[in-house]
Amino acid sequence: GDCDRKAFSFRKCDEDTASDEDYSGTGYDKGHLANAEDFAYDCKLDKETFCYYNCVPQTVKLNRGIWKQWETEVRKLSQTKPVFVIAGAIYSNQLLKAGRKVVKPDYCYKIVVDPPTHAILYCLLFPNDDSGDVQELSLAELKNKLPYPLVP
Repeated sequence: GDCDRKAFSFRKCDEDTASDEDYSGTGYDKGHLANAEDFAYDCKLDKETFCYYNCVPQTVKLNRGIWKQWETEVRKLSQTKPVFVIAGAIYSNQLLKAGRKVVKPDYCYKIVVDPPTHAILYCLLFPNDDSGDVQELSLAELKNKLPYPLVP
């Protein structure tokens, strides 16, 4: 698309979300849940991905490594068929630094669904560490790990 993503930066789009100050000096990347590049066809939507409610603290190795690789893989898949993507995080409530609104997730996950058949194409669990690991698991296994209901 024609969007200049370098001109975009994360911002508060809701009063109850994190801010730049919450991430400052933590050593964590601001990891997109819905990837900006997936919305390059519409600059307004692309810019919306830079709201703090669409990011979680990710290790540099996760965000720029295996998470990025899977974002690219899912984008390639979306060029051949429609897909529905659910991304989220699993927390143990570990604040990055006292007084900040940002909580580091233990894991991030990505579910890729084939809309016409509702088949789960991928269900992936990524440790939010420097391992570079990813685990493919069933939707039932992921739901068992979540402390909240998941309704795809």
